[in-house]
Amino acid sequence: MTAPLLDIRNLCIQFTTENGVVNAVKGISFSMEAGETLAIVGESGSGKSVTGLALTRLLPEPPVIYSSGEIIFGGRDVLKMSPGELRAIRGNKIAYIFQEPSTSLNPVFTIRNQIAEAIRLHRPEVKDIDREVVKYLDLVGIVDAAKRMHDYPHQLSGGMQQRVMIAMALSCEPDLLVADEPTTALDVTIQAQIIDQLKELKARTKMSIILITHNFGIISGIADKVAVMFRGKIVEYGETATVLKNPQHAYTKALIECIPQLGVRRKRLATIDHAALELLDR
Repeated sequence: MTAPLLDIRNLCIQFTTENGVVNAVKGISFSMEAGETLAIVGESGSGKSVTGLALTRLLPEPPVIYSSGEIIFGGRDVLKMSPGELRAIRGNKIAYIFQEPSTSLNPVFTIRNQIAEAIRLHRPEVKDIDREVVKYLDLVGIVDAAKRMHDYPHQLSGGMQQRVMIAMALSCEPDLLVADEPTTALDVTIQAQIIDQLKELKARTKMSIILITHNFGIISGIADKVAVMFRGKIVEYGETATVLKNPQHAYTKALIECIPQLGVRRKRLATIDHAALELLDR
């Protein structure tokens, strides 16, 4: 039996603040296999993004403290890696795309320069940089990539900027892509296109994906498994189809109930009763 690509064991993450220590992630555990897609779902402040950033220790230490646990990636514990070892896996082995592409791209450099920088840093063996840039822009559906790569970010729509961010991440040929709310800043039509793009890329490249989102409505067609986070804990974890069809935890049920459904008439959307959920969390 092969070892999982990623194995998180009893991970606890704290933030030191002027008012004391805040427990952001409270003893979570999960694993994922190569080629698998995991959705981490929860509201803002539930610990989703902190968990994603912890995979390569992108959070500054301090104020962040990894108080216990292990992050085993490729057979090694990320929490025991040196700064040089961490630089070697960031982008190269684990790449990120974030929710606001307009703030992730540098406005004073062309798209070509920004993707080329990632390729030079993580794949120094590549000789024809422009060919690689065009290849990955083509892969994410940028039309006339050889011309558009000379554009600046402000010349692209939000959807195209997000495609460029995906191309940049893929150009490093990572084993794991962490997509942190990649569709939040986009309209509904473009959201669907980006999710379809990720599904197609997963089928082509066989890479693993962690999709971090607050929206249960976008995960059914892409995620193999789902982890539901509430107040820093994973309260439900399992096959996506099973969790969506038969959720066990009250918080999961509340999140699913908030999804608008075609053909179902309601006077208003359901809201989440946090007071009742906090009693369950004690």
